[in-house]
Amino acid sequence: MPSTSRNEQDRDASLSARETPLPWGKLTVLLAVRLAEPIGMTLILPFMYQMVGGFDVVKDPKDISFYAGMLLTSFSIFKALTVMHWGILSDRIGRRPVILLGLLGNLLTFVLFGVSKSFKWALVARSLNGMFTGNSVVIKTVVAEISDSTNRPRMMALLPLMWNLGMMLGGAVGGALVDPVAKYPWLFGGSVLFREYPYLLPCLVGSTASFFGLVVGFFQLEETLVIRPSTGSTASVGRPATETTALVLDAQNEEGRDQPAVTERTPSKWAILTPTVIRVLATNTIMCLAIAMHNQIYPIYAATDIADGGLGMDAQSIGYTLTFCGILVVYFQLVMYPILADKYGALACYRRGLLLLALFSTTFPLLSILVKYTGLYTEHIVGFNTANLFSSKVILFWLLLLAQLYVRTLGDILSFASISLLVSNVAPRKTDLGFMNGLQQQTTSITYIIGPLISGYLWSWSIKHSFPYPFNSHFVWVLGGASLVVAWYMSLSIPDSVNIFASEEHEPTQEVASDNASANTLTERTRL
Repeated sequence: MPSTSRNEQDRDASLSARETPLPWGKLTVLLAVRLAEPIGMTLILPFMYQMVGGFDVVKDPKDISFYAGMLLTSFSIFKALTVMHWGILSDRIGRRPVILLGLLGNLLTFVLFGVSKSFKWALVARSLNGMFTGNSVVIKTVVAEISDSTNRPRMMALLPLMWNLGMMLGGAVGGALVDPVAKYPWLFGGSVLFREYPYLLPCLVGSTASFFGLVVGFFQLEETLVIRPSTGSTASVGRPATETTALVLDAQNEEGRDQPAVTERTPSKWAILTPTVIRVLATNTIMCLAIAMHNQIYPIYAATDIADGGLGMDAQSIGYTLTFCGILVVYFQLVMYPILADKYGALACYRRGLLLLALFSTTFPLLSILVKYTGLYTEHIVGFNTANLFSSKVILFWLLLLAQLYVRTLGDILSFASISLLVSNVAPRKTDLGFMNGLQQQTTSITYIIGPLISGYLWSWSIKHSFPYPFNSHFVWVLGGASLVVAWYMSLSIPDSVNIFASEEHEPTQEVASDNASANTLTERTRL
């Protein structure tokens, strides 16, 4: 392990000495695309409860979580349904038009969501937003095409950094700018537009990343797709393979035209699903499902009335807590995780992350009991908009809340970053990395569809009835914690050999495949 790390450091030092300058004109557009997706995911979280509660479709406040879950799920469903098609379309008409079309669609659907006056309108706008966000898969392809072996690691590392920045900015913007007429009457008191559409301003500000990327991309982004004439082989596309294009090319090659009479038999992709690989992917699926439930239910739980088992927080307070988590994510990923992974290994970090998340999930709802029995029944008393902000009870509440969110964020980073490494490590060959990462991404996408629906329905069901613990308002959290304990128990049967990058033992036969596998590995080592 130390020897491997030393070799990687030596190789990185050698490459940095002759690194090709980054093409910032093109890269800026790609970073804008990467920034727009997490902003779109998190921007509505602070005011989602308030927004859905104002629609006519909600007859009982206890049903808000169910409809809020539908909004979140619609984004994930349409992204999952279109992500592969965006990649295929970019292979046919080029990267540039697909990227610009996605940015334009993201911009327009953001505005449409901001002017929603009904649940149906909001649902359609949110679905379209997820559909256009699906084109983010193309940016990995373009990064591979505009980079070389000297600057590809640095360019790949910028993508998860922009993701974390977007996660932080989305919550902050959504919480700070919702209903500006009531919140900032000295500035927006006379605005008829924002009085009629109180959710438009955060959506306008959140869409600036897409607008900026669209403008810069129109003038700076050049087409990177190059198709070379076929020489009798089906592999006529002269560009590095990616997670998307590799799957497409595999499908084309299987149809096989002009194949040589004698070829080397390649094992089926499904043959690499050994018991160890299955256990890694199974624990990943359970973990992602629990985290998807956490992400959905947290803003709902925080905004729900104290009498119904929530915390009674306002949108601005929720936005601040999401910003706090975003700042922690950047620090944990860039500073703390590399140190912990180097010292303990990815598998040990993964197990600790699962335990931390399980601890958070089972103890977090206890905060509602604290709020309920301290006598703080004034609306939003635990938020920032209160005269009792500096009372001892409020300070105690915020210390406990931020401590819990600290544990959750650390658990998220340890789990996500580690499982990305483990999935790459268990791939037997570098040419299997695209398949492994694609399979992980697909299962993760499914959990982000199912998770919000399950948690929204169960939260609504639990607060409607007077069942004892754990079937009261704690039920969703307890269920998430129990599933994480199961994932941790399953991870104990994963051998320590997964800490080693297994595909290093199998050299690819083509230079293009080698470059692509290296890029995919570096992406997964830095992505959440």
